[in-house]
Amino acid sequence: MSQDSIAAPESVRKLSGRRRREVVAVLLFSGGPIFESSIPLSVFGIDRQDAGVPRYRLLVCGGEEGPLRTTGGLELTTPYGLEAIGRAGTVVVPAWRSITSPPPPEALDALRRAHEEGARIVGLCTGAFVLAAAGLLDGRPATTHWMYAPTLAKRYPSVHVDPRELFVDDGDVLTSAGTAAGIDLCLHIVRTDHGTEAAGALARRLVVPPRRSGGQERYLDRSLPEEIGSDPLAEVVAWALEHLHEQFDVETLAARAYMSRRTFDRRFRSLTGSAPLQWLITQRVLQAQRLLETSDYSVDEVAGRCGFRSPVALRGHFRRQLGSSPAAYRAAYRARRPHGDQLASAPVEHVPAQASSPQIRRAAAAAAQAGSATASSAVPEPVKSYSEAFASGQGRPSLPGQRSAP
Repeated sequence: MSQDSIAAPESVRKLSGRRRREVVAVLLFSGGPIFESSIPLSVFGIDRQDAGVPRYRLLVCGGEEGPLRTTGGLELTTPYGLEAIGRAGTVVVPAWRSITSPPPPEALDALRRAHEEGARIVGLCTGAFVLAAAGLLDGRPATTHWMYAPTLAKRYPSVHVDPRELFVDDGDVLTSAGTAAGIDLCLHIVRTDHGTEAAGALARRLVVPPRRSGGQERYLDRSLPEEIGSDPLAEVVAWALEHLHEQFDVETLAARAYMSRRTFDRRFRSLTGSAPLQWLITQRVLQAQRLLETSDYSVDEVAGRCGFRSPVALRGHFRRQLGSSPAAYRAAYRARRPHGDQLASAPVEHVPAQASSPQIRRAAAAAAQAGSATASSAVPEPVKSYSEAFASGQGRPSLPGQRSAP
């Protein structure tokens, strides 16, 4: 679901008479990070009517007995408890202290009751785990920080986790990625409630973009979730990463795991939150990025060395994932790379997909900081992310009709 779309599912309930649209309850827990917790407090709790931002009424609620301990050992005392949630038209859970521990049952009951009475429920970053534990994300699209998305998908398989989105609006239930994406979602809520002009005025006060393009792709890490390390599929995944230069398909991986395709798909998705075909395509694209950055191979040669059946297949998948052609990506990368940190341009035979690439990391970071204004303005946004982006491929559905090797 696009972050620009505003869903209105039929399941959205009419707001209970005792709740008010302008009342926002923020639910805090002990152990929650103070930065993430402060985002909705700043957006909804400060009177900015002089700047053209309609006022909300903020209720800061403790999700458990206080005082609440937060970042740096600070202790917080909230003015309200769970009972105050009963007045809110919007309930925000900005963070949860642990992605592996269950939230307090009383807090989950309060969230379910609020949802049943028509309140809009919002989970920022790891707050999505609280919404999932309450059953509010079952059968729905959702997102969270890319680092925690595989765990969310594994713990709550009925949730349609998409770690590429900055935020997902499913009407009466909304979720966002990490810290900055929490600001994006809060601005989106203001835009939904009061229009673009009010959201723009608030963004100017916060000194942030009113609407960011793209998603979490540029921040995705290469690694798979730690849980896969002890799973029998780990060996199959490792083999796939070491043989990306060969042509093989998901059926090949299923056979190596001694599973049917259907069972393999289900097991792979339960471990990673991703369809195996989309994961494989994304790993091949990532390998192509490395070769485009570190070698002088032609695009046709890169396609062959990444296991694509043809250069056309590489170009199609590359453009879909990065918004750029392979040739344009290479040209932009080389144009932005500083002269003082040249990478070896000799062809590389094969770069394992999980090999560490400190030179590439340094060059990409330096390019982002030292690139000229002219080069920066000439490069489309998706091109700026380089090889550390689009790595895990989690969350996108497999492409229809594609069962053979990409």
